[in-house]
Amino acid sequence: MAAVMLVHGLYHRPEHFAVVAEHLRTAGTEVVVPELHRGSLLADTAAVQAAIDALLEPPIVLGHSYGGSVITGVCGARHLVYMAAFVLDVGESAAGLGGASPQLQDAISPEPDGSTSLHPDRAAATLYGDCPEPLAAWAVDLLRVQAPGCGRGVPERHSWKNTPSTYFICAQDRAIEPGLQRKLASRCTDVREWQTGHSPFVGQPSLIVELLQELLATTTSHGRDGGVTTTR
Repeated sequence: MAAVMLVHGLYHRPEHFAVVAEHLRTAGTEVVVPELHRGSLLADTAAVQAAIDALLEPPIVLGHSYGGSVITGVCGARHLVYMAAFVLDVGESAAGLGGASPQLQDAISPEPDGSTSLHPDRAAATLYGDCPEPLAAWAVDLLRVQAPGCGRGVPERHSWKNTPSTYFICAQDRAIEPGLQRKLASRCTDVREWQTGHSPFVGQPSLIVELLQELLATTTSHGRDGGVTTTR
């Protein structure tokens, strides 16, 4: 069975991808949405790698925002999809590239234990500003506290250098500057641009579903045994 893996960003949960996952599963695609928040980029990457290794076929792996840092470090993906995400090179980290926009930085609230959370009103405007208010409120309610340091993590592997990749620029993003996204997108095989905010999987999930179904229909899968299977 064709498989897709959806990797969320900082502060987010797998539940943020619920609508996308439901539509793909209804169409017969296996969907895995790993939980991050393991305490570091390397630990998050290891969790996603374990989920990839457990699948029978190499999946299409989508990383959103910080999730791009995570999927950069995995191997065994059929195709990488970066959505408003970090495509890191040797020695780079999300924070080192500029990371959060000033608006997102203003939304971050420090917690006594060194972790951070997002101010609800500011998070709604920054992450889900193009969503109807009830939908944005639902997404904000799902956000969780974030352990420190993940954005400063440096991946040990750079999978985009040998795996086909697609970058989707979110041109109305208020969390990661579109200009930075365009620079990172130049590292990918294919680049497309949407007039969406930072989180189209919440506001316009059909866009994500259509993209992934297109890639499932046209990309080539390299099996675990090294054989090649092409889907049309």
